[in-house]
Amino acid sequence: MDRFFEFVGNHLYLAVGFAVVTVLLLRDLVESLLRKYKLTTAQQAVMLLNQEDAVVIDVREPQEWAKGHIVNARHIPLGELDKHLVELEDFKTQPLIVTCQSGTRSPTACKKLMQAGFEKVYLLKNGMTAWEDAGLPITKSK
Repeated sequence: MDRFFEFVGNHLYLAVGFAVVTVLLLRDLVESLLRKYKLTTAQQAVMLLNQEDAVVIDVREPQEWAKGHIVNARHIPLGELDKHLVELEDFKTQPLIVTCQSGTRSPTACKKLMQAGFEKVYLLKNGMTAWEDAGLPITKSK
């Protein structure tokens, strides 16, 4: 044990970095175990759209949306989601697929939707980047 403290004393930056990485990994693990929404791949999302009449909620900013989006997706920027929950009430029992550009903003939207009582919320893993990489169709608003 004395050697451990000697090592930490001699390599403080390394020890602090290791501790920070460990805490971040544990936090991510706990969050993934406790989350109530599900992850879906682009191919699984297509199956949800075709078989279960899922609704796509795109939480990207308007300039990102204008570059292309999933056909029939509803555009609700993340910052405006709370104001638009009422218009989504009809879809409480339908699968909702939430997407952003890379999958980093979608978890916040998924959490809000789950808290608002939506039953089947899916996060499109890696967002529109994964959708486009899979060669799936996008459309542009006119």
